[in-house]
Amino acid sequence: MHTGNRKTMRRGLVETEFGYIHYRHTGDHHAQAIVLSHINQQSSALMIELLEKLGRTLHAVAIDYPSCGMSDHVAEQPAIHDYATVIIRVLDALKIDKASTLGEAGGAFVSADLAATYPDRVQNAILVNCPYYGNEDTKHRAHTPLKTGLRPDDASGFPMTRTLEFVLQQDPGHAPLHPTQSWMDRINVAAIEAGRHRWQVLDAIHAYDLPTNLKKIRCPTLLMMGEHFHYVQDMPTLQSYLANSAGAVIQGGRFCMTWEHAGEITERTLKFINKSST
Repeated sequence: MHTGNRKTMRRGLVETEFGYIHYRHTGDHHAQAIVLSHINQQSSALMIELLEKLGRTLHAVAIDYPSCGMSDHVAEQPAIHDYATVIIRVLDALKIDKASTLGEAGGAFVSADLAATYPDRVQNAILVNCPYYGNEDTKHRAHTPLKTGLRPDDASGFPMTRTLEFVLQQDPGHAPLHPTQSWMDRINVAAIEAGRHRWQVLDAIHAYDLPTNLKKIRCPTLLMMGEHFHYVQDMPTLQSYLANSAGAVIQGGRFCMTWEHAGEITERTLKFINKSST
């Protein structure tokens, strides 16, 4: 399993109203910063490749949400805004006054909320593979299968591990085009770390009013989607809610692009940040 460069990747805990929040970071000698938000049922361990690449130019930080990764578990259901708030707590602890924010899938919702509700702390928002649900039926059709077989659990409700073959046969839309065993191992570990709280992020997504909050964002916003991502056709609709946005489709991309396409995500992110600062 890939664990990152021990000489440059550091980790820490920050005490918050949601318990201790675990984070990884690298490149803290750089003046500009970026904070990364992970996908539902994942953790910052899936952001290591992106952290390493962004950390060559930016102070790159990735957190584990409450109940995810190595952060403390919470019994109560957090909201997307709660995840954004713990990011602010981590930025405060690292003495980062302002940062760009990048998140994929559920992490795109967190990044959007961060930009919408903490505008003085966010320079740019990069939303990767941001889902779009036009109505409640769309949400139910998207989320119900995840809880009813695609992410199996045991009789007690505790998540079970999955194989690459199972994922590619049963749920390819939520996998990269070319997943490796290292990716699968980290996904399985992250699911077990979340345990019976693993649906908290998904339920927070379900309750979140994305269009209303996108309309509040005033910072430059970049939408990136994989050409095979199941909401790529909705990018123009998402952009219509944003005051200042650009869009990019990643060829050969599907899900978990921040892992599989870390190099291209980094390149496009840095180009966007540099352009918006001129």
